[in-house]
Amino acid sequence: MLSGMLSRMVARLVTNGDLSITWPNGTTRRYGDGSGVAVHAHITDAGLLRRLMKNPELALGEGYMEGGLTIEEDDLTGFLRLIARNVRANGSGRFSAAASAARTGMRKVAQNNPINISRQNVEAHYDLPAELYELFLDANLQYTCAYFRDEGMEIEAAQDAKMAHIGKKLMIKPGMRVLDIGSGWGGLSIRLARDFGAHVTGVTLSEVQLDYATQKAREAGVEDRVNFRLMDYRDLTETFDRVVVVGMLEHVGQPQYPLFFDQLGKVLAPGGIALVHTIGRTTPPGQTSPFIHKYIFPGGYIPALSELTSEIERTPLMPMDIEVWRDHYARTMRAWQEKFEANVGEVREMFDERFVRMWRYYLVAAEMSFTELGMVIYQFQLAHGPTDVPITRAYLYE
Repeated sequence: MLSGMLSRMVARLVTNGDLSITWPNGTTRRYGDGSGVAVHAHITDAGLLRRLMKNPELALGEGYMEGGLTIEEDDLTGFLRLIARNVRANGSGRFSAAASAARTGMRKVAQNNPINISRQNVEAHYDLPAELYELFLDANLQYTCAYFRDEGMEIEAAQDAKMAHIGKKLMIKPGMRVLDIGSGWGGLSIRLARDFGAHVTGVTLSEVQLDYATQKAREAGVEDRVNFRLMDYRDLTETFDRVVVVGMLEHVGQPQYPLFFDQLGKVLAPGGIALVHTIGRTTPPGQTSPFIHKYIFPGGYIPALSELTSEIERTPLMPMDIEVWRDHYARTMRAWQEKFEANVGEVREMFDERFVRMWRYYLVAAEMSFTELGMVIYQFQLAHGPTDVPITRAYLYE
């Protein structure tokens, strides 16, 4: 009975493409108009059917992670691309829409991130062994979108270009005090100290990242110009000439946006420049994927442009520049996937097959959010006064 109900749901959803599903009772049905590359999924766990009815988006990820959902030739990218394109064209169906509406109603609860909860959320993802991230990121462990400035760039060069681009936007002069909120494994802080002559304070809530970044600064010979702290951005009382926030706003949570931007204005000295680099939606405000919320980034949220500009408007800060990166994160994700799959044996030894499938699903689903569902990167350059930044972008490309 459940197979029949789900089959009818899939038939309403998938009108484009070529999808076949073999259900737990052994029957196979084909969906879509037969266009494109054929994708064949197998559902072997009958218990997964009820979960798919209740919360399709969460159950889909869990089914793949647990092995109750498999795809021929493990074409997870083809499968999720087909689903995403049909969701974009036809909507997600009433069951998924009901679950989505419930998540919207609970957003203030799910994204309420006081300091103790923020610390727990960070520990859940970033206190995994640094060796895991070394297996799929670049040498500087840049866990944010690379900048493919030139055609044919490899991930290492593109991440280097991203850090250089940010440094230029900040217009750093030697000796300036720079605050790096969410400093991660330290790559950007070290780069700004080494190549731009900054004195950098990096703050993180991850002890693993703190130890790693401190060691890397020592190895790079900039330990006298880089200071990493285990603290929350809300506890900062000093002011800085420059403030940079890369890949951290996604963890703030929508209810904390007023406090975040107020604090940004307080720690940025008069005449200073701040840069906020974040994933964002080109669609209206939405919800976090339940799979991502539960297994990858608890408490996280990808904001819509309107949610950010409305908060910036309340502060004394002015937007100097808003840059939109489109294809860059999709290319970044594909590079991470390639490295992950090349080292998947080591990941499996470090964790287990369930973790491998969970991480693979996360990386592929993230790529689809950029190629099919309207996610981009926003870079906000902010300052207190209209003359704090040149009136054209020529200075970035000299």
